[in-house]
Amino acid sequence: MHVLVVGGSKGTGRALVRRLATDGHLVSVISRSAPPIFEDLPLVQIWPADVADATALTGALASVLEARGPVGGVVLLQRYRGDGDDWAGELATSLTATRLVLDWVGDHRGNETSVVVIGSAAGSFVASEQPVSYHVAKAGMAQMVRYYAVALGPKGVRVNSISPGTILKDENQAFYRENPELERLYRDIIPIGRMGTARDVANVVTFLLSDDASFLTGQDVVLDGGVSLQWHESLARRLSPMKDLVVVRPSCGRVE
Repeated sequence: MHVLVVGGSKGTGRALVRRLATDGHLVSVISRSAPPIFEDLPLVQIWPADVADATALTGALASVLEARGPVGGVVLLQRYRGDGDDWAGELATSLTATRLVLDWVGDHRGNETSVVVIGSAAGSFVASEQPVSYHVAKAGMAQMVRYYAVALGPKGVRVNSISPGTILKDENQAFYRENPELERLYRDIIPIGRMGTARDVANVVTFLLSDDASFLTGQDVVLDGGVSLQWHESLARRLSPMKDLVVVRPSCGRVE
């Protein structure tokens, strides 16, 4: 399969590209830079382009099509990392670029094509460490997944998304080694008992790209080890000195 990965030179994207190439897929990467990180993988080719620049992105997509033909899979992992106006930058990178790629897929797809959009828990919840632009962009991407699943379904294109929680990747492992108490906290609140990894994301992406998911579209996979399943007040109480306090609500009886 020919898979296009948008934003595949760092973090989860880099791990995914290596997984796809190792599995024998032809992988085309659109990234702001072209670091020599995939030189050992002959199936991988990088097209440098700033996806926030619509002209540059359109040119890169045309080059990919000319060089390697239609795609059977597309994964969108781009993230705004500029130092300018984060509102304009985030919307251009996350929303406009996603729309351009999905419209392009509709016109230049393979016989059966699967698109996976990597979103965030911030599309549904408020993450205080992220700006409003990030939240709006991720929420918008979630709705775009649903819209394009309906719009492109008759053309043989499936569109799904993944909303990961906090993910361990090469770029942040040193931070968690230096702050082990934070990692312990995450392990404590995540029902599965560990943090997610780039490999976990890659595993779900490869499933959604495969024929095993051929009847699945317009869906969001929440990949957070179950942390978001917990009632926030109960979780906060469990982590506080009041963890042994019995809460009684007259209308529904005792709740611990």
